[in-house]
Amino acid sequence: MNAQDITLQLADPGDAAILAAMSRDLIEAGLEWRYRAQSLRQLIAHAEAVTLVARHGEAVAGFGIMKYGDERAHLMLLAVRPDVRRRGIARRLVEWLVTSAATAGVATIHVELRAGNADAYALYRRLGFEETLRVPGYYAGRETAIRMLRLLRAPSAFDG
Repeated sequence: MNAQDITLQLADPGDAAILAAMSRDLIEAGLEWRYRAQSLRQLIAHAEAVTLVARHGEAVAGFGIMKYGDERAHLMLLAVRPDVRRRGIARRLVEWLVTSAATAGVATIHVELRAGNADAYALYRRLGFEETLRVPGYYAGRETAIRMLRLLRAPSAFDG
């Protein structure tokens, strides 16, 4: 399988259980499991969020969830199954989400990742994200988070 064999599509509520399991095993491993099936169903239905799924046939190969505001978007979750990594799936998911944020007029995209996740850090750097801050103890009081930002356009100035 290669990236061309993958289709990207919006998730439906029936995807919630598999996305929750992927979040538990691939994103939240060693932490309290927050993104259970019910939470994922709510995000899939949320008017200001996009849950994008990468499929190989009927199988879910990966997913990404982004919440959108007027000026700011937050890439909340991104995961690709270990057996299909390094095939451009994460890159395609993020590029799709970045393009949708730019189309929506978003100025900045924010993401947090575990400081020890060198692969994710390298991916985000390749996709134009810059490190802005390290937050010790962000994850369960034990692990440092790296906050990263991608600037899509200059944020609007508001008169106060």
